[in-house]
Amino acid sequence: MLKNKSKIIWIITVTSLFVGVTLFLLTPVSAHKKRHSAADMQAFDDAYMEVVKMGDALFHGGGPQDELGITLSKTGMACAMCHPFASDVHPHQFPKFQEQMSEVAGLREMINWCIEKPNEGVMIGIDSEAMVALEAYIMWSHKGTIIEPGTH
Repeated sequence: MLKNKSKIIWIITVTSLFVGVTLFLLTPVSAHKKRHSAADMQAFDDAYMEVVKMGDALFHGGGPQDELGITLSKTGMACAMCHPFASDVHPHQFPKFQEQMSEVAGLREMINWCIEKPNEGVMIGIDSEAMVALEAYIMWSHKGTIIEPGTH
């Protein structure tokens, strides 16, 4: 009698385990608990593109520099004078060793180096609104590019 009970318990345990694993494997998994609606996605894109537009204006020597309290250049130069297209910056290769700096640098550090050295401007905060806008514009210009950090 005791053998039969043990056998029944073993069968129930194995069956329960099999059913549990099967249900777990067949249940869809998502990183987000709720999918974003089309309206949410449009709002996200609109907000992003506003930042990209600000970065575009800053990159070409305009933009709200006075409003942001920044000086990107004292020489009258703009990023676009050396890099006519933001794609010339090759953001997909960062972080990488930068000869000018003699160290491995990220894109934001390189942006600040360009502001300070050739443009004789004032370094901007690494997480400032202006830095995020410049980085967003540069990265947007590379949409679809394969990321290859460390390459030249």
